[in-house]
Amino acid sequence: NEVVSFVKGGLKDLSVSRTNFSWGIPVPNNEKHVMYVWLDALTNYLTSAGFPDTSSNEYIKFWEGADVVHVVGKDILRFHAVYWPAFLMAAKLPLPKQIVAHGWWTIEGEKMSKSVGNVISPQELISNFGLDQTRYFLLKAMPFGNDGDLSKDRLKEIVNADLANNIGNFAQRILSMIFKNLDGVIPAKKDEVLGLEEKALFDDLMYHVKITKNIREGEIRFQQRIINFDFFGILNDLVSISSKCNEVIDKTEPWKLKSADPEKFATTMYYFAESIRCIGIMLQPYCPQAAGKILDMLKIPEGERTFEFINENIWLKSGTKIDEPKGVFPRIV
Repeated sequence: NEVVSFVKGGLKDLSVSRTNFSWGIPVPNNEKHVMYVWLDALTNYLTSAGFPDTSSNEYIKFWEGADVVHVVGKDILRFHAVYWPAFLMAAKLPLPKQIVAHGWWTIEGEKMSKSVGNVISPQELISNFGLDQTRYFLLKAMPFGNDGDLSKDRLKEIVNADLANNIGNFAQRILSMIFKNLDGVIPAKKDEVLGLEEKALFDDLMYHVKITKNIREGEIRFQQRIINFDFFGILNDLVSISSKCNEVIDKTEPWKLKSADPEKFATTMYYFAESIRCIGIMLQPYCPQAAGKILDMLKIPEGERTFEFINENIWLKSGTKIDEPKGVFPRIV
């Protein structure tokens, strides 16, 4: 809205040099002028990609032949969305494909300020809460385009609810049962041992876990959310999938099946282990360390950890010996 209003108000000529101060890049052949700082700063996008050598591999790869996306703070949106395209068009150079403006962080409800002393170092957050946990919170607590508040209590609440109590707990419960009751071996899936209601329950679970029975639709949905920087929506989806798995655990009560019906117990464990594999793959961009550990415990090869391996034709390999499970998301106290 800010950019649209500014353009509708009428565009005026913009001087690309200044004379009211001396610091800056001198204008060639005119010692009284220095370059306008935003012209100087914005052209770094080009020069870092090899410009003015427009035939260089770097320029072709990272600018001319790339879908360039600028991710900027909302306070400098006008310079990127109005001035920068004007500079590029005047020079007959390719424009960025997308400009995305993010909001501001407040700290415990207050504006971040050096004078107040409430600035928080990322290293401090990582040291106290963990790298994956910090990354997850920053993506989840600020829906893209809005402002967000960095509260340590809120960070603990989100990380414990989504990661420790939900995704982490689900993975730990199931892998521990497989390790203790099935000699740590991924069992075979025998649908014939399931009743009609149980089979329908697991079919519905796989529909959610694998995003949709038409995986292409699910892939497009996730890709579109990434393109739109909707990490908040993606993470909500992942937590919803894990919650669905926990609901099915409560309904099927597999701990009662391990003695009463070992084959049904094994098939139930297989479906849950496959769910963990899919969640682990989808979680990688947001919690790469923890997701990697989950996939390592399942012995998923490095080359089989991409989205294309979540579909109705690819399943967890039965007979795989898993490692002793260890918690990947400890509760924050």
